[in-house]
Amino acid sequence: MKGLIQRVRHASVTVDGEITGAIDNGILLLLGVEKEDDEASADKLLKKVLNYRIFADADDKMNLSLTDTGGGLLVVSQFTLVADTRKGLRPSFSSGASPAEGERLYNYFVEQAQSQHNPVATGRFGADMKVELLNDGPVTFLLEV
Repeated sequence: MKGLIQRVRHASVTVDGEITGAIDNGILLLLGVEKEDDEASADKLLKKVLNYRIFADADDKMNLSLTDTGGGLLVVSQFTLVADTRKGLRPSFSSGASPAEGERLYNYFVEQAQSQHNPVATGRFGADMKVELLNDGPVTFLLEV
């Protein structure tokens, strides 16, 4: 499972002209699910996302986590994140989970996130989404478990 996190001032996702999720200060998480992923992978990544120290403390050092700050979490499914881009000029998605399994683990991840943190907003799995964000820093990390 891969998660691209971006520290944001605000972020939103729109599907068919309707905003399905929006946050103010917090993390935008683009979530990619691979074939070998399971609930344990999702739990491990969620723990990392919620506790990864990317927010400034009083000394302007990255020592605070999303849990510490109480910021928002916007979770957006992103199957292209698991693409193999090492060869050629076209991405391979052979390592990605099937759509059904990807959706199941995405939904599991979101449910776990909502039970452990507030606020949590989402996109819509498999939809053509428009994501808007104001990256703060910019601060962006690829987390893999």
